[in-house]
Amino acid sequence: MDNCCFNRPYDDQLLLKNYLEAEAKTYIQKEILLGNYELAWSYIMDYEVSFNPFPDRQNQIVKWKNIATADIDESEKIIAMANEFRKMSVKAKDSLHLACAIEACCSYFITTDGKILSKRIEGIIIINPIDFIAAMEVHK
Repeated sequence: MDNCCFNRPYDDQLLLKNYLEAEAKTYIQKEILLGNYELAWSYIMDYEVSFNPFPDRQNQIVKWKNIATADIDESEKIIAMANEFRKMSVKAKDSLHLACAIEACCSYFITTDGKILSKRIEGIIIINPIDFIAAMEVHK
């Protein structure tokens, strides 16, 4: 999950899309705690969370770092991979998130960011939380 996904519950919940994605994200987190899914973390998540202007939100999000089964550090391989994604018009931080997820051997990159959702990256499925739950239900 990227920073947008973690912050979805703090967005305007009167918008149905935000509400449904927040509920889906919360469900996914519950499943992570139950051991049904694994969460990957990265140095770029640390960086983005550190800029959250709301300390209470920052503290709630950063707690998930301790639950993650992988914590990816910066490397030349990640930078090179992110640079390739930049050539596909993926923003710098998003490119790093995707590269870290691939390095962590994630099958899915869960986001609520429409620009990232429109990208197709070999080696990972980019998906929003609602569609992720639907996809997992099919595999049960």
